[in-house]
Amino acid sequence: MIRTGPEHFRSLHRHGFVRVGTSTPKVRTADVSFNCDAILAEARRAHEARVDLLVYPELCVSSYALDDLHMQTALLDAAEAAVGGIVEESGSLSPVLLIGAPLRHGGRIYNCALAVARGEILGVVPKLFLPNYREYYEKRWFAHGRSIVGQTMHVADREVPFGGDLIFEARDLPGFTFHVEICEDYWAPIPPSSAAALAGAVILTNLSASNIVIGKSDERHMLCRAQSQRAMSAYAYSAAGPGESTTDLAWDGQGAIYELGDLMADSPRFSLEPVLCMADIDTQRILNERMRTGTFADAAEHAHRPERAFRRIGFDHQPHFEDAGLIRPIRRFPYVPNRKSHLDLDCYEAFNIQVEGLRRRFEVTSGEHMVIGVSGGLDSTHALIVAAKACDELGLPRTKILGYTMPGFATGETTKSNAWKLMRALGITAEEIDIRPAATQMLNDMGHPFAEGEPVYDIAFENVQAGLRTDYLFRLANQRRGFVIGTGDLSELALGWCTYGVGDQMSHYAVNSGVPKTLIQYLIRWVVRTNQFDPATDEVLEAILATKISPELVPGDEEEMQSTEDKIGPYELHDFFLFHTMRYGLPPSKVAFLAWHAWRDIEAGLWPIEFPEHLRRAYDLPTIRKWLSSFLWRFFAFSQFKRSALPNGPKVSAGGSLSPRGDWRAPSDASADVWLDELRRNVPEA
Repeated sequence: MIRTGPEHFRSLHRHGFVRVGTSTPKVRTADVSFNCDAILAEARRAHEARVDLLVYPELCVSSYALDDLHMQTALLDAAEAAVGGIVEESGSLSPVLLIGAPLRHGGRIYNCALAVARGEILGVVPKLFLPNYREYYEKRWFAHGRSIVGQTMHVADREVPFGGDLIFEARDLPGFTFHVEICEDYWAPIPPSSAAALAGAVILTNLSASNIVIGKSDERHMLCRAQSQRAMSAYAYSAAGPGESTTDLAWDGQGAIYELGDLMADSPRFSLEPVLCMADIDTQRILNERMRTGTFADAAEHAHRPERAFRRIGFDHQPHFEDAGLIRPIRRFPYVPNRKSHLDLDCYEAFNIQVEGLRRRFEVTSGEHMVIGVSGGLDSTHALIVAAKACDELGLPRTKILGYTMPGFATGETTKSNAWKLMRALGITAEEIDIRPAATQMLNDMGHPFAEGEPVYDIAFENVQAGLRTDYLFRLANQRRGFVIGTGDLSELALGWCTYGVGDQMSHYAVNSGVPKTLIQYLIRWVVRTNQFDPATDEVLEAILATKISPELVPGDEEEMQSTEDKIGPYELHDFFLFHTMRYGLPPSKVAFLAWHAWRDIEAGLWPIEFPEHLRRAYDLPTIRKWLSSFLWRFFAFSQFKRSALPNGPKVSAGGSLSPRGDWRAPSDASADVWLDELRRNVPEA
């Protein structure tokens, strides 16, 4: 039974994580006693590291590259005796051990994987597909296990389940459900693990003795990544390493752990010392993804309910509930590209998705102009450079863009100056409309105290300005045969930080609606770095990136200008909350747990590539809890009605969009109490 409550908040098991490891122990060719000791040494090391599931290489008990020695009775007797010794020693160890050994059954020899836990053999899985090409001749020694179902095997004085139809499941740790395949099995066109995943296996494992040649490491990564993505699972791969016979082949000891296509851990290769590679697998994330993706259940049904073809072997794992850390790469900025090898491609795609969406929409409207309000802030800046690129793609002069800066009561000289510099640098048609006289008239007509000289800066005061700007833009679009480009972004939509109706929530095309604030900042940096425009434009973009985020609706001096993030919280935290809440449906306590591990230490964890050091911040748990509470109320109860009337705009990120016609459909009058209560009950205040 998984324990909840704030006292167990720091436990990885409480949040659905399972610590998976791959091990490359030292081996000696045919030296069973040495290999047995090496396996146990690594098992003890994994026990100290709180590993739950440890995957060893194929035939690690005997070593793999033995050729005809596999058929020697003395070696087979020694291997079976060694298995018995490993089983006995495992009684005091916490990890489930997946070890490889040659075992006899029914007058044949099988290449087997054994699941060993706390002094018991949970089951034995034979290799299903035996390679017999190039450097492999396994059919000379082993029988395949494809016909072994529903059987038992006598090994180490025990009668244990034996067959390719086994799935292992912890009764006391939800999500700790795993399947075992061996080396060649996942090179098959339809790996056995595919059926196992459809039958409910969450963690797929592979004991391998694949030799190394140039390019094969990439091939293994490709297969692991593809299988974990396609089967919506984790995949842990462990290959034989140095110590195997090098008569004709060499071995690199590669270990890799993937989750839903993401690389979680990758071991060093060719190490002369034993290697333990570890990652904490988020089984709840995997199960939620399967639940949210109907194709997975449909595939299981199409495969004639594969769970009926598997035996589920239950065991008690005895989960722990103290703080064991979290061994897992966590992206502080989950919407921001993080693969160095694909950085330019990812940014290019994100930017050009927006460009293409706007280009197509302008093309079909038969209008003459794009109309946009330019404040000198991040969102309008990004929307404007997207519009400029769209004009370039259409072969139209950028003067087709009508840019308006519309200073109000709190517009700063810095942002206004930046707006003008950017419009001039891009060569668009630029004008200025001072909204203060019209706003004063409206406030006077309303009988608002500000019109009488009182410093009352309430929501009506703010929205009169925001609404007038949008009203002007729509009327200008009517007058000049154009349409209004929306500048509001995904983060603002999530929080409801936009003025509804005749305000920045509305436009003819919301080009930024699929892009969160953190990605907008990064894309602008990419635009500068890759010289998408000229140096004059780049200089302005750099200045805008350095400016505090502000709605500029409440008067103040340049030093104390109204700060959006002081009021609603850091966008970098809100984008983190949004991604894990919307994309995977994780409970608030788990979102807080992930945020705490991602943000508590500036020096730890993953920062986006080339992210400026002076902008790096850390957040403690009380701060995370405070702003997550605010996010939950805003997202679930406060702002859905604004999203339900959202104009069209392109989806950009796999993290999702908030379009009511797409990734997020929700009632406008829901309560946030379920989420807020879960947060209060399970996340400590300090």
